[in-house]
Amino acid sequence: MDPSHIQKISVQTIILVISTSRTEKEDTAGKAIQSLFQESSIPVIRTEIIPDNIEKIQKALHKALSEANCIILTGGTGITHDDCTIEAVEPLFDKRLDGFGELFRMKSFAEVGTRTVLSRAVGGIIDGKAIFCIPGSKNAAELATRDIIIPEIYHILTHANRW
Repeated sequence: MDPSHIQKISVQTIILVISTSRTEKEDTAGKAIQSLFQESSIPVIRTEIIPDNIEKIQKALHKALSEANCIILTGGTGITHDDCTIEAVEPLFDKRLDGFGELFRMKSFAEVGTRTVLSRAVGGIIDGKAIFCIPGSKNAAELATRDIIIPEIYHILTHANRW
């Protein structure tokens, strides 16, 4: 493979668990993501729980952008009245990764069927850094991380930082 296409660059990850009700003890999605990254020898700087609040999510994301180049937000992507991760993050994207959400829903459909229509999973780029907003269930977080994010993170970051 052409080394200019995918470079082995340093990936630093932060996981933001978006939930008003979950505590660190009850967080299964963030722990699953962290475990998958560690198994792939990709460092996770930290995991933090942030309440379902647009301003708090944006503040946490801005802080994470100063520390990491791969930020995963898990939770708050559904359609209930308090789900606001997408509303907080999407307006900040420099570029959208439409294929991420499409592929996630395709893979998710194989597991949960038509319930996948409730998923608003999205990916994008902010300042050359990869941002992924995925559902807060452990199974969905594992699927997105194992099958899409980890296999493609070097590819995404290589292209996002090509001038």
